[in-house]
Amino acid sequence: MSNGGFFVLGSIEAMRPVFLIVMGVFMLIFAWRLAKNSDTWTSRLMMAGAVMLAFGYVLMLPLYEAGVLERYAPNRPVYEGSAATAMGWHAIKLVVMNAGWLVFGIGLAMHAKIFSPAPVEKTLREAPAHNTHEFTA
Repeated sequence: MSNGGFFVLGSIEAMRPVFLIVMGVFMLIFAWRLAKNSDTWTSRLMMAGAVMLAFGYVLMLPLYEAGVLERYAPNRPVYEGSAATAMGWHAIKLVVMNAGWLVFGIGLAMHAKIFSPAPVEKTLREAPAHNTHEFTA
């Protein structure tokens, strides 16, 4: 049953790239919906991070899963292509994905006003009690 047909299409290995693509598109739509009515730095950071994450999840990771981009392994002596190419794509993947999460997270935190200073609570002073005997004419 594992030699072809529906069972191969429904396997975990076949569904992983589809899940990555859907997750990347969802992240991009989510950030766009939050940032569409704003022109502040929070929306710019969220969108920049979402675009980097979408590039990573929609293009790079499915290409790794499909075997188009060769995986880098430090203890692997022989590569089918070039070891420098594998290392370059690995570095691009690390920068894009890590910077994407960092920038998206900072933008989301700024949107939620996590970095804004806490409101200062003013303590109320008790009003002095008025002695009614002092104010009689």
